[in-house]
Amino acid sequence: MRNAMRGLWVLAAVCVWLSQPLKAAEKSLFWQLDSPSGQVSYLFGTMHTDDNRVTDFSPAVLQALKQVDTFMLEVAEAPPAPLLQLPQGSLKQYLSDAELDKVASLADTHVMPMDRVLKMKPWLLAVIFDLPKPQTPFAQDFLLKAKAEELDKQVLGLESPQEHFGVMDSMTLDEQLLMLRAVLKRSQKQKEHDFEKLIKAYLAGDAEQVANMDDAMTRGILPAALWQRMRVKLLDERNVLMAARSIDQARQRQVFIAVGAAHLAGQSGLLQAFKQAGFKLTPLKK
Repeated sequence: MRNAMRGLWVLAAVCVWLSQPLKAAEKSLFWQLDSPSGQVSYLFGTMHTDDNRVTDFSPAVLQALKQVDTFMLEVAEAPPAPLLQLPQGSLKQYLSDAELDKVASLADTHVMPMDRVLKMKPWLLAVIFDLPKPQTPFAQDFLLKAKAEELDKQVLGLESPQEHFGVMDSMTLDEQLLMLRAVLKRSQKQKEHDFEKLIKAYLAGDAEQVANMDDAMTRGILPAALWQRMRVKLLDERNVLMAARSIDQARQRQVFIAVGAAHLAGQSGLLQAFKQAGFKLTPLKK
């Protein structure tokens, strides 16, 4: 990893070991990644929020950012407007007056111009409207990007804008509207309650719990078949792509990878992918 039989046994043992999830005791959202050639990189699970409980970065995170050559996040470029908009028409064609009133109220809460909101894809509005009221325009991952740019680091996207924002285009308009209507029915109290549960899991550094809660919350408001299809698109397929690209970079240079915490966990997650690629993973305090 001398005779053929021993070689087969060792290979089988290694495959079994690699297929096991990380030990329960190794819970963290911040990891040091040592490549087989000795390059040191970092993987940081993010939460797309401006809540200061997650945007107050520790000295360890900032020091790691200073040490690398390249910073990678899910998407580095702003998307062109057509990626976010309905191909034609307006939400006025599809929503009732009561639903449009709710959309207007949420647009005001999220400081979004109503004329633009009415042209946006329903799935994207659903994602935005299911978040708590923003306090600033600076979510955690974009703050890290700004710090990387201040340090004159190379900034790369794990996905192109088309890959990132077009991931849900396989949904029909009816399915997107179903998703939006499900969110419109949720009260602010429900959203804040779920957000607090999610942020508690995040602050505990438990990627598996974050992923499971994310799954349960979304599954609770959508038909099972639709959510299963969405989950494959949002997590499984994107994990394969982001793992391949981040591993390729981490084999060549020191990289700081910032990606949504739910993408770290599970058999298709980035932690498992780096482990299978031969990297040594060390949990760090964030």
